[in-house]
Amino acid sequence: MTLPSLNENNVIRILLALSQYPILSRRIRHKMRKVLFARGITTRESFDEEARRKAIESQAREGLHNPYEEERADVWEDRLHRVRDSLTDFYFAYNLPYSEFEDLVRGMLAERGRENIEFIWFNPELAPQDMLFEQAEMIEDMPLLEGEKYKARLQELKAVLIRTMISDQLKYIRIARKWFTVDDLKEIRMRKIGGGKIGGKAAGMLLALRILKETAAPELRERFKIPVSYYLGSDVFYNFLTFNDLMHWNDQKYKTEEQMRVDYPALFKEFSNGQFPDEIIEGLEKILVEASDRPLIVRSSSLLEDNFGTSFAGKYESIFLPNQGGYEVRLAALVQAISNIYASVLNPNALMYRHHKELADYDERIGILIQIVEGERFGKYYFPHAAGVAFSRNLYRWSPQIKQDEGFLRLVWGMGTRAVDMVADDYPRLVALSHPRLHSSSDVRTIKRYSQQSLDAIDIEKNEFVTIPAHDVLNADYPPLRYIAQVMDEGYLAPIRSRLASTEKMVITFDGLLSRTPFAASMRAALKLLEEHYGSPVDTEFTAEILNPDDQPDVRISILQCRPQSHIQESSDVQIPHDLQEENIIFSSQSMVPQGAVEGISHVLFVPSKAYFSLASQDERTQLERAISQLNVALKDETFIAVGPGRWGTSTPDLGVHIAYGDIYNARALVELAGDEIGASPEPSFGTHFFQDLMEANIYPLGVFLDEPNTIFARDFFNATPNRLSEFISVENPRVAAALKLIAVDDFRPSAFMNLVMDSNKSRAVAFLITPEKPKEEDNSADE
Repeated sequence: MTLPSLNENNVIRILLALSQYPILSRRIRHKMRKVLFARGITTRESFDEEARRKAIESQAREGLHNPYEEERADVWEDRLHRVRDSLTDFYFAYNLPYSEFEDLVRGMLAERGRENIEFIWFNPELAPQDMLFEQAEMIEDMPLLEGEKYKARLQELKAVLIRTMISDQLKYIRIARKWFTVDDLKEIRMRKIGGGKIGGKAAGMLLALRILKETAAPELRERFKIPVSYYLGSDVFYNFLTFNDLMHWNDQKYKTEEQMRVDYPALFKEFSNGQFPDEIIEGLEKILVEASDRPLIVRSSSLLEDNFGTSFAGKYESIFLPNQGGYEVRLAALVQAISNIYASVLNPNALMYRHHKELADYDERIGILIQIVEGERFGKYYFPHAAGVAFSRNLYRWSPQIKQDEGFLRLVWGMGTRAVDMVADDYPRLVALSHPRLHSSSDVRTIKRYSQQSLDAIDIEKNEFVTIPAHDVLNADYPPLRYIAQVMDEGYLAPIRSRLASTEKMVITFDGLLSRTPFAASMRAALKLLEEHYGSPVDTEFTAEILNPDDQPDVRISILQCRPQSHIQESSDVQIPHDLQEENIIFSSQSMVPQGAVEGISHVLFVPSKAYFSLASQDERTQLERAISQLNVALKDETFIAVGPGRWGTSTPDLGVHIAYGDIYNARALVELAGDEIGASPEPSFGTHFFQDLMEANIYPLGVFLDEPNTIFARDFFNATPNRLSEFISVENPRVAAALKLIAVDDFRPSAFMNLVMDSNKSRAVAFLITPEKPKEEDNSADE
């Protein structure tokens, strides 16, 4: 190839001629940029910022007014790449002698014949990220046969980039390096503020989408996306501590639990007053500009979160920001939210969880995930059509026909907070994906009673996150109404066919969404793919949008996070004895039974419903929580279960015992009593954040529904036995002491212990007494 004489008009022609060698032309531009940066003609930061700005301007010229949502990521990357090339050509042509460009091109062409001359070997563990990206891009751009020679090198480069930018969890890296492209990693880098990793929550979300985009059928993959997201690197956490003189709090994890709890209010106050360096504020300002007035959610994304065996579900804060008002107001709210989440890293429940998982010594810097909230405005409220949590394995079946391996959903209208938290007197729709329309009860009145009653949303006018009665928002003008609710008339649930239907008779069931759209089938297929490629059951959080509700309905599903599903190690050979006598049975259950057994139970921690609901104040209930926590520690060497009214772990004490995982982690099972005499709900904690903790710790949750005709509940065992509480802990308040009873099994029957056997295949659980046989005395008469 002969080079024409170099002048201002032919630089572009030379580079176009070299475009037939894509690897070479990219290498030339890399070298050109290095020269530009080394000579101080421009800096890397200002060059990248100018390229990004010009790329957005080119979008505007094409009529794209929301550049981060109206253009696919791969199209954006191609646009940005072309703008960078154009800027490189411009700066070089107008600032350096043509002879220098000529020498660079001639040198590259002369070297091209040497084997591997374009490939430089270096240690990726020590190299700067720019160098890793350049070489990884070069390999991905190689012709197929040439690229095969460097396939292992590309895996190595991606592994290092994933470990330095996303997560250092080895199981995650092993999966992620097979799926992420260099463009995926560049997109993360472009949207990251500060140094360090983006953390587990962001990592799981991004990996799930990439797996679905690569493995799902075209129609399915088009239904899934992730929200517009930004990442605050984990190093910013330590920068925040140093900048605000907060490092003296960093040893909280080595203090006693009591001291942690005493310190936390002062710690939280100091963190809440924290500020950020100017360079971080500049990054947050850019997010606010790009988000405009759309609501945001600020979420924790710790380095340990959503990992195999340690989900950290609900341990750290997530904060919704309506993002309304003036710029200063919005920025202050964003800074405050991040500061509060940083404080939650050191909250006692999170620290105790880390101790129980033997992770206290791990350096727990935390990333922050900032996302534009999925949803739309209806009236003055902003919320999604549907949201919830999905599991690829259905661990709790309420009917034998339900298939365990086809998945399970907790589905709500509005924000997904009502699906993952146990809140007030309210209930999500439980969906077995093998039989999406099968309710957990066949009685219409029961379905209505235990349907969703309230809606979590953002009030745009009041600029706050609110919980409102669902019937205040249900409206005939709401486009997806018939997919969300049904109308109850003359004892039957029927589809909404008229705009004149009374909203007071509407029941949120999602039967329309589950039967008339591809939502259930899409979730089932996606969960199967994710489980297959994770090599483990998974759980995800999601939102769903109903498209074309008046014509041919479809759905668009946003993945908010994805992690390995917490589950108890099941025993396949569990069998309930056939010859059990009723006098030996302490309690039984026939609904939503897990698979497993707890043997050799010596004690039962029991909260009597009458005494519990008679506690006079929230202070007394808090005293009860602390007493349960102390008893949990005192019983660490005993095999015990806990039995109480309503929902263990609820955020609403009127519905059950408000405890955290850190208060009950030594128990082997949590039994939730429900029924009219208890005044508590029959919908247990399955699928909530608290439920995740139980699964990880191999603590069985079990509901006992006292109103069911086949249920056995031996009241004498719970009411007539002595209280051994004072032998383990001291409780001064007599009303609190009356609400907490410790039963020694052998007080009810001398020498006996209790076994709890749960058979999910037969949907039956039984707790029964075993009395060991006394060894026979030896017969010595013959010797005499």
